[in-house]
Amino acid sequence: MNVILFCIVCFIKTAISNEFTLPDIPNEFKSIEKKFSNYEVILRPDKSEPEWWAGAPSVVQDSNGEFWLACRMRTAEGQRGFRGYEIRILKSKDGIHFEKVKSILREEVPLPGFERPSILIDPNSNKFKLYACAPDREGVWSIIKFEDVDDPHNFQPNTARKVISPLNKRFERDICPRGYKDPVIILSDGVYHCYTIGYIRENEWIFHFTSEDGEKWKPVGDINEPIMSLTGWHNFFVRPASILPVGIGFLFIYEGSNIKWFDPVYNIATGLAYTFDLHTLIDLTPNSPLLVSSTPVDMFITFRYSQWLWVGNEIWVYAEVVCPDKTHEIRLYRIKR
Repeated sequence: MNVILFCIVCFIKTAISNEFTLPDIPNEFKSIEKKFSNYEVILRPDKSEPEWWAGAPSVVQDSNGEFWLACRMRTAEGQRGFRGYEIRILKSKDGIHFEKVKSILREEVPLPGFERPSILIDPNSNKFKLYACAPDREGVWSIIKFEDVDDPHNFQPNTARKVISPLNKRFERDICPRGYKDPVIILSDGVYHCYTIGYIRENEWIFHFTSEDGEKWKPVGDINEPIMSLTGWHNFFVRPASILPVGIGFLFIYEGSNIKWFDPVYNIATGLAYTFDLHTLIDLTPNSPLLVSSTPVDMFITFRYSQWLWVGNEIWVYAEVVCPDKTHEIRLYRIKR
């Protein structure tokens, strides 16, 4: 009987251990992991309490060398998925020390909540563009855009409008994305590219849209076909994070989670792909993530919503990362050549 009880206990321990599997960064990525061991804290949440988050950073540098950061502030209160209460815009001369210049509250739009914004500068007009994502009153997520402005201080909440929304079915039995969120937008060779999460049933996939003017968007390829698969370590979610030009082609930074991980909806890690044409992706980290938090807590290793950009000869990475107090903060990693 004691032997049987011992075996049962061992089985239960093994089952629990398997249930809470976390990613293991392989040895070949250890040199990269070391480059992300030092960081600057850019922004903390408004409260240092569990599930209060400052995150989803989007950063652009203007012609004067000043940095502008748009991010999502999240409360621990209310229904999960609708806790983003503010898009906050900050300014910095050095990219490290930021001051707040603008707040757009969800009540001002009005919308139930926000997630990741995307800020960039139109090279023709030199005006700032601000995109975001939010659910409507029926809970359907769309990409929204505010009216362009000469100065981010002047973004007006009441100018928000939908620019990418769920498309009509071609056939009654089509399985289509039921919403889009978390836009990652770049301008390349005069064309705007938007990479966004598309919800298909309860899964998150990456979809690609293009635009000539940043206003009217069309899908690239089949409207129901994502550009990256749910496979390998990212078999639960896969999402866009950032695009970094590297001379010939682009690094496509993505994020995802695994069905075996604890709470894979929010336990998000970061991977790396490559693309020549901004649509066809070669997964460079198919078997394990490239980056997780160096300050994990209670089985959470979240390193997500990263923005990668060249600053001189360095790659600067702004990311939302989990902290030991169960909050999320925005950090800056400076990667030297």
